[in-house]
Amino acid sequence: MILDSLAHWGQYRWLSPHFPSAFAFLETITADAAVGRHEIAGDDVFAFVQQHETKLVETCRFEAHRQYLDIQYILRGREIMHWAPLPTLTEVTMPFDADKDAALYARSIPGVPVPVLAGQFTIFFPGDGHIPSCAWDDVPAEVLKVVVKVRVA
Repeated sequence: MILDSLAHWGQYRWLSPHFPSAFAFLETITADAAVGRHEIAGDDVFAFVQQHETKLVETCRFEAHRQYLDIQYILRGREIMHWAPLPTLTEVTMPFDADKDAALYARSIPGVPVPVLAGQFTIFFPGDGHIPSCAWDDVPAEVLKVVVKVRVA
């Protein structure tokens, strides 16, 4: 898992040949972008612009992916994302679904809270269990964010 500001994305360039196109998209996206899917490089790199209200962590489950990593970038607002190493998540609530590229796990451990502000991004790799979109100080608030999916498998 990585947390950083968009200005520093270049130091992670070597992690994926798809990162230049993914981050070029993030550098040009504005709060006026349409909510929904945005094509970047076919099925190798694409993004979802999301506008939603954060939720209480107690109502959420960990998720993990196999085929894609997530770059989650906050355009407006702030949220807490929780991280846990995948091997520590032992209670599966939804087995891996290849079509959704996701498995869900009970919040049987608290995970590590990661505060993310506007202008910052996280990278969650396939070995990272994560709970995005959690309320800061348990107060739900609106967030505008972009989740870029980058193929790793």
